[in-house]
Amino acid sequence: MNAAEIRKQFPILDQEVNGHPLVYLDSAATSQKPLAVIEAVERYYKMDNSNVHRGVHTLGSRATDAYEGAREKVARFLNAPSASQIIFTRGTTTAINLVASSYARSVCKEGDEIVITPMEHHSNLIPWQQAAKATGATLKYIPLQEDGSIALKDAEATITPNTKMVAMTYVSNVLGIINPVREIIKLAHRHGAKVLLDGAQSTPHMAVDVSELDCDFYAFSGHKMCAPTGIGALYGKRELLEQMEPIEFGGEMIDFVELYDSTWKELPWKFEGGTPIIADAIGLGAAIDFLTEIGMDRIEQHEKQIAAYAMENMAKIEGLTIYGPRRDRAGLVTFNLDDVHPHDVATVLDSEGIAVRAGHHCCQPLMRWLNVSATARASFYLYNTEEDVDKLVAALTKTKEYFGHAIG
Repeated sequence: MNAAEIRKQFPILDQEVNGHPLVYLDSAATSQKPLAVIEAVERYYKMDNSNVHRGVHTLGSRATDAYEGAREKVARFLNAPSASQIIFTRGTTTAINLVASSYARSVCKEGDEIVITPMEHHSNLIPWQQAAKATGATLKYIPLQEDGSIALKDAEATITPNTKMVAMTYVSNVLGIINPVREIIKLAHRHGAKVLLDGAQSTPHMAVDVSELDCDFYAFSGHKMCAPTGIGALYGKRELLEQMEPIEFGGEMIDFVELYDSTWKELPWKFEGGTPIIADAIGLGAAIDFLTEIGMDRIEQHEKQIAAYAMENMAKIEGLTIYGPRRDRAGLVTFNLDDVHPHDVATVLDSEGIAVRAGHHCCQPLMRWLNVSATARASFYLYNTEEDVDKLVAALTKTKEYFGHAIG
């Protein structure tokens, strides 16, 4: 895969920041957008802007076709059995909240268990805290190994016949760990529990097959995979989605309305109250076309090579701590420099034109488990190159000098 050629399709990357060519290493927070996506959104607003599923005029028909066409693309991208099992949401957070608020609260009761892990970001933690409080269910955590990974024996000890719901991230946004979700899904199903996978950090970076995984729910965000912000999706097994009640009411999710009662449309529209996110869904479809043309397997291989190259060279910097396992990890590296706050590290890197994330990464419990208040994170995508890593390593060395540390 020629990342240098691919990056030419991302106009934002062709600029200087603080007098240096931009090196964007924050794609785990949000990815940049290729021209194909920008132009798709622009074309919708210039030529097709109209509400969907309502007017019979030409613009309305074109908008509806493009919106539902994007849903078909998402279904094929995830290998979902049907596009009707794809619910457009504002992103991963909204999708998880929908399942926690609608499904979990309807099936859990006192004595039941909801199982998650300490590595979850807040969007896949707080909704389950709230569901447990509302139903009397117990919130349980699969413990982490010393390197932050999950041992199947610990999952087997945590998931029991009382477990109704298991919710976990496919890929950690801090540790880069790729969790053994296939084995955990099988384990949960043996106990009759349902499984939601948080795909925020997996969907942009690897081929995902929800049918082969046999997960019950799968949530992801578009903005981390070249699509606009404010769009994502929830996949669910049909029988579960059909038994769930909507949590938002109004607009085109309505079927019939009486004075004292109403009924809902069929899947997937019963969960899409109000005017849907039309332009951004079309942008998500364009992003899927873009990624599919390159090939998700090639993207995954490229990112792992970049991450391995970064790990190898960053580990040579004396006083730099890297978190998470050394092998079999996704394309990000989370780290700290001794005695330098990560916000200071990120500020100095920004002065060199390098964008990284610093903070708790919406994972405060995991930060406490790591015994740190915050970390810095460099996350890679299909447009990053080894030259970007070289610039990062050089800037980190310069950061040590800036704060008065000896270079190892």
